[in-house]
Amino acid sequence: MSTTSVDLLILGAGWTSSFLIPLCEERHVSYAATSRSGANSTIKFEFDQGSDNPEPFKALPDAKSVLITFPITVSGASERLVQLYKSTRHGGDDTNPGFIQLGATSIWGVSSRQNARADPQAPLKPVENKWYDRKSPFVPGDRVNAEEELLKLSPSVPTTVLDLAGLWGGSRSMMNYVGRVAPTKEILKNKGSIHMIHGIDVARAILAVHGDWSKASGERWLLTDGRVYDWWDLASSWGSGPDPTNRDSKDRGPQPVWVRELMKEEGVRALPRNIEVLGRALDSREFWETFGLDPIRARLE
Repeated sequence: MSTTSVDLLILGAGWTSSFLIPLCEERHVSYAATSRSGANSTIKFEFDQGSDNPEPFKALPDAKSVLITFPITVSGASERLVQLYKSTRHGGDDTNPGFIQLGATSIWGVSSRQNARADPQAPLKPVENKWYDRKSPFVPGDRVNAEEELLKLSPSVPTTVLDLAGLWGGSRSMMNYVGRVAPTKEILKNKGSIHMIHGIDVARAILAVHGDWSKASGERWLLTDGRVYDWWDLASSWGSGPDPTNRDSKDRGPQPVWVRELMKEEGVRALPRNIEVLGRALDSREFWETFGLDPIRARLE
């Protein structure tokens, strides 16, 4: 792993990097990664969104692509990061890397309670039962506004945003979320759709952008595994027992029973339910078609 010039610089070596770094090594893509602590062979780096100090950036290597894994929420901070990085390059003004910002699909009509890791007691906001794609209107906010600022730097600076659905894989098992997401029958009743993407497919998408900036620059992408999951279906299949993988276990928690009761009460004849009653549905086809890829890890566990 070079520290002076690399193909890919990962700003923030978190969960995503546990899939991305092995894929870089497999494909012989040189990389460097940062962390706040500088542990595990990473470069110590922390981005202060309000600072114009170039010193922290001088420790970073030149790169063809820069991946930003952390959210930026301060107005002007996205452009500040780009300019501070470019001004401290060893290759001088001719260095023009592309910048990939990771975002979230929650900008498209989602309520806080539909996130698997959200507080299940939080108020449920109405969500329209309709399809969303990457060009659908999104909910404004500090994070998405900063992403828009980054995209506006194109075409002079190649930039793109990858808005990711719920992340799973490795240490993140969706089976462990049923009890948290649906602790009562009433809460489960209000659960609709959920969209996911595996870490390896996130890594493949990042390297696809890195390998073809002509298709990515200036674009916001929506990434899922191409499926719309039904929380009732998942809760019925897995339950919330101590071992959701044991289909013969009698201690699967109350969720499968609740689903059966709810199906009778709501007149649902089979699972998964139709899109028309699940809430939002995300269409991520355009990214996979544009880059000639297909998700390789789908259908969750």
